[in-house]
Amino acid sequence: MNQAKRKLILERLAATIPNPATELHYATPFELLVAVILSAQSTDKGVNKATAKLFPVANTPAAILALGEEGLKEYIKTIGFYNSKARHILALSRILLDKHGGRVPETREELEALPGVGRKTASVILNTAFGQSVIAVDRHIFRVANRTGLAPGRNVLEVERGLEKYVPDAFKKDVHHLLILHGRYTCIARKPRCGSCVIADLCEYPHKSGLA
Repeated sequence: MNQAKRKLILERLAATIPNPATELHYATPFELLVAVILSAQSTDKGVNKATAKLFPVANTPAAILALGEEGLKEYIKTIGFYNSKARHILALSRILLDKHGGRVPETREELEALPGVGRKTASVILNTAFGQSVIAVDRHIFRVANRTGLAPGRNVLEVERGLEKYVPDAFKKDVHHLLILHGRYTCIARKPRCGSCVIADLCEYPHKSGLA
């Protein structure tokens, strides 16, 4: 795929999704951090239901610690792997208070040093909470980047590096959410909705369906 086609793909997606943003509900970087940790192998809808009850009661590291493990679990027990997620959230809350004055750090190194925070979660926080032009690759982005030919790769790191290399600077801040939303609602895993896709004529996927 050449750069002219990549640029056109991103221009069309941006026109179709004019305000690309996470579907997780949050008001502060700490709330986003908690929500992203909870969202691993869970749906954004399910996380939002849990945090709608949790955040009015505890939305700071100190308040989370005050809940304790059993108290926190009561709010997130509908989320997959809630036991380990509760332990991670409590542990990182303690570190944020002890080392960062209760604030979420703005560097990858400091974020990835927190319990339960890997490369993808750190990238989401840097991009969404702090407006940095970094690209997190989740399963939707991995699928779309490979299926369309935008930035193929054998693993998420290869796709991330490809996107960083090929995505024009003007789109780097928003491409994460553009591709997630496109993958979530149009370029879905089992039966992509190629017939209603705005980039179907540009996509290099050889098995398009629903086209006239």
